[in-house]
Amino acid sequence: MPYIKPEQRQKLDKDPRPGDAGELNYLITRQLLSYLEAKGKKYSTINEIMGVLNCVTQEFYRRWAAPYEDEKIRENGDVGPL
Repeated sequence: MPYIKPEQRQKLDKDPRPGDAGELNYLITRQLLSYLEAKGKKYSTINEIMGVLNCVTQEFYRRWAAPYEDEKIRENGDVGPL
């Protein structure tokens, strides 16, 4: 859980547009905790959340990080084989 200041939390609870990584973490964590509360604190719910986070990470990498890295390789050259 990101330990951001209470005034930042209040702002984000009204206008959920994060300005930095800590605020983004706070918003995501709040959503996950809301889901956990609604579904019940049990292994299956925690497992669902962990699975979703894993899939989100992989999809974000596939769709946005990897293409960015490929672009930078084209612009700057690859490190190359050792």
